[in-house]
Amino acid sequence: MSDDTDDEALYPNRGRATRPTGVSRRRLLSGSAAAGAAVTAGCMGSTTDDSGGDGDAEGTIFVFNTDEKTVSVIDAATHEVVATPHLGATASFPSNQYAPGLTDEPTDPLWLNVDRGVRAIEVGSLSSVAAVETGSGANWQELTPDGAHLVVSAREPAHTQYRIDADRESRSFGEVTAEIDRADEGGIGDRDGPGPCDVTIHPDGAYAYVPDIFGDTLSVIDVEAFELAEQVAVSPTDGADAARPWMGTAAPDGETLLVEHDEGATGTESVWDVSDPAAPVERARLTADDGLGRRPLTSEIGPDSAFGYVFTPGSNDVTVLDLDAGTVADRLDVGGSAFVGTWGPSRERLYAPVQTADEVAVIDHADREVVETIPVGSRPYGATAATARPDGDAAANVRGTMASLGIDLDDGGTTYCIGNCACGHRL
Repeated sequence: MSDDTDDEALYPNRGRATRPTGVSRRRLLSGSAAAGAAVTAGCMGSTTDDSGGDGDAEGTIFVFNTDEKTVSVIDAATHEVVATPHLGATASFPSNQYAPGLTDEPTDPLWLNVDRGVRAIEVGSLSSVAAVETGSGANWQELTPDGAHLVVSAREPAHTQYRIDADRESRSFGEVTAEIDRADEGGIGDRDGPGPCDVTIHPDGAYAYVPDIFGDTLSVIDVEAFELAEQVAVSPTDGADAARPWMGTAAPDGETLLVEHDEGATGTESVWDVSDPAAPVERARLTADDGLGRRPLTSEIGPDSAFGYVFTPGSNDVTVLDLDAGTVADRLDVGGSAFVGTWGPSRERLYAPVQTADEVAVIDHADREVVETIPVGSRPYGATAATARPDGDAAANVRGTMASLGIDLDDGGTTYCIGNCACGHRL
């Protein structure tokens, strides 16, 4: 971790214990029933359930419980948690922009940010099948729409972009195929690089967008050539000393890009025109005065590209944006701090893990409202989806129950996140 800042937003857990130790009585009581269910658990890969729902019709939601390193496996048709196996790792920002439509076989991988790099776990077995160390503890990754590449942003001290072969059938699967060392760009003040933070990919697959939190720039990467195609200076709003863009999401129709900013006292949101994918143009900047929630961190965009959902954990809500108008349309109370979310494979519902409530808020896109909450594990953070499901593993489920009771099973597999959870902060 850099010693030149005590920024609470970037390093909220500095000096804090990552999680309580010992066995929690509350968890012991709530986990007793789960222990019996875990011992008798059958195959998670079943496509039907007793309610008659088709488990593959909407697929599977994966929610990573950072406090216990388990993953809640949710049937997206019934909204039931069908298993909570111990993963031995956790993820705050898994690849989820195109993963729900690409991950349809048990041998397909989910890509996670774990420890000081990224890791691929096979859906069927939940075993690690690839891992790349990046030289940073703060990593974000996204698959290209065709699933051929994984583009990675490794923030300080690496300040590096990586392209990894994500084709499971390729002989070079999991290997770095290109990289861009960006440290020589420098950063604001005495920063030693631009701080590439997050990555989102245009639906045509040709360009990736990277907000640079220490560079006050939005970088456009040519995915095939793997070089900077364009870099746009991002100006701060009146009264702010820096724009600090740090997260972003490209719309499915390829016309709009949302960028979150750790700017000022409450954060801001910008709306960009990317109809020319290589030349983004900012067309709106929203602040608290416009109705934006506090501390915007990440966003997702609806299937019709008309509305954006900005996770604003500082005000315990999700801010809904009208993208055409560039205005705040609504604020959805999710009952706690939700930092990220994922669409199900059908892209009809948005799933937002509420870290402070140990549940997932389900947002229906048609009505743009929270329609249900799903109890999950402790301190859920990252989420992604697939149309495949893990095979049943009674041992993993038992270990998951043990972890939910507060029993520490290992010390590895941490993740970087903006919030108080079992995260790794050695950047």
